[in-house]
Amino acid sequence: MLFNLFLGFSVMVVCLILQLVLLIYAIGYYFKHRFQAHPTSLLPDLGVIVGVMLLLLIGNLGQIGVWAFLFMLLDEFNHFSNAFYHSAVNFSSLGYGDIVMSEKHRLLGALEAINGVLMIGVSTAALMTPFKDAMQTAMKDKDWRK
Repeated sequence: MLFNLFLGFSVMVVCLILQLVLLIYAIGYYFKHRFQAHPTSLLPDLGVIVGVMLLLLIGNLGQIGVWAFLFMLLDEFNHFSNAFYHSAVNFSSLGYGDIVMSEKHRLLGALEAINGVLMIGVSTAALMTPFKDAMQTAMKDKDWRK
């Protein structure tokens, strides 16, 4: 059990670093491109926000891949596609249970679910910052009461 905790926490640290790198890049991307949009129109800003969302999604998919790679190293799966699917189910905390790991490593599934809930929450919070900024910018110069 301690070995699985060590492995799980180590992968969580790797995932946190990956999330932070892409989060910094995504926020930088937003602030670099947001001024190219029309200041009183929300639609061009939404295109930039979609770019931010895609960067954050890549980060989450990368983390799922890191967990899947760990599962492959532990010989839990024969094919990466099965490991990735199982990892995505754990990361999103769906927990279908159609594919399960051995008792020896099943604690890792729960740790991945905790990691996924936290990282998806971070992605959601990060996405709300540019969305709120775009909404405030678009509404600032318009009189919506007319």
